[in-house]
Amino acid sequence: MKCSWREGNQITLLENGDEYYPAVFAALDAAEQKVILETFIWFEDGVGRQLHEAVLRAAQRGVKVEVLLDGYGSPDLSDSFVNELTAAGVVFRYYDPRPPLLGMRTNVFRRMHRKIVVVDGTVAFVGGINYSDEHMSDYGPEAKQDYAVKVEGPVVQDILLFELENLPGQSAVRRWWKRHHRPEENHQPGEAQALFIWRDNGEHRDDIERHYLKMLANAKREVIIANAYFFPGYRLLHAMRNAARRGVRVKLIVQGEPDMPIVTVGARLLYNYLVKGGVQIYEYRRRPLHGKVALMDDHWATVGSSNLDPLSLSLNLEANLIIHDRTFNQTLRDNLTGIIDRDCVRVDDSMVPKRTWWNLSKSVVVFHFLRHFPALVGWLPAHTPKLAQVPAPVQPEMETQDRVETENSGVKP
Repeated sequence: MKCSWREGNQITLLENGDEYYPAVFAALDAAEQKVILETFIWFEDGVGRQLHEAVLRAAQRGVKVEVLLDGYGSPDLSDSFVNELTAAGVVFRYYDPRPPLLGMRTNVFRRMHRKIVVVDGTVAFVGGINYSDEHMSDYGPEAKQDYAVKVEGPVVQDILLFELENLPGQSAVRRWWKRHHRPEENHQPGEAQALFIWRDNGEHRDDIERHYLKMLANAKREVIIANAYFFPGYRLLHAMRNAARRGVRVKLIVQGEPDMPIVTVGARLLYNYLVKGGVQIYEYRRRPLHGKVALMDDHWATVGSSNLDPLSLSLNLEANLIIHDRTFNQTLRDNLTGIIDRDCVRVDDSMVPKRTWWNLSKSVVVFHFLRHFPALVGWLPAHTPKLAQVPAPVQPEMETQDRVETENSGVKP
């Protein structure tokens, strides 16, 4: 499957769970035919229970619901939590679930990291927000800063077709008659052009990275990238620096209050190369950054699940939406600019690691690693991950016997 640009879409930026969850739950409550939901994390907490209730309500109305969770990201849902859904008819699958080995989860590579919801083929959600309390702004200092989009319009059919072709037991008709559209910079507000892209371990291994590279090569005035786990390949680092040296204002927002300390350690190894090349780096200090968004000039933007790190760019299953729309671009720019002004510290020379022999040696190792990482991936576990469907709970033997006796006696239950 290969998607093309679609015109005539309405795309709404959703910030954090505060805006995302109500929109998703409302769409689930309005569903009439089919819901497909996939996510990396679904926790059994307040937000997770709200999602559980919304999915259950839809299934009990007769809506066909299919759920796909990652076996690494969501290993702890209770049997009762899942069984209540499957008993209502929800098709519930795990992507590559494997039992811990000596207490450790071994299925860390090649994760299903997408966050997508499709409702009735008319509305979709794409982004980086999982289902857990920590995506709500009132969670506390550890609340995550993140983004997603609500999508309505022709591109929803591409997202739906992608889902149907990647779920077992589905049939999807390829519509080759659909016209391929070239993206235009000028179009009416509310009529955004959109392109759905993804990363897999088949024919689309580097699609997301290629679109970032193309964006950086075409940038004329400004690029803003906000990415939670920033440790990209050498080509992308080189493209960022080249754009800055052409006079493009390249701004990079990374974590300053990381949820994992190793994230900052890795990103800071790249500061010298980028800052010396003219890239402006900002550390977001208000709370952990979990977003994966970017914009270029006044019309290009992307929102999705893909980080700019080796896992997302070379191993995980990811999905992004690329948007050509001035209004959306300005909305995202206002948000990111506000974050830079209020909550970020710009990296200056005092924060850049000193040029010692030790730091130079580390940098050389890092850049050689980033340059050759795609080839090194072949040495990592290369098993084919499988989807495991959770069976509906079997009725207790006593309940089954009571029903049979009632039917045989001719008494209506």
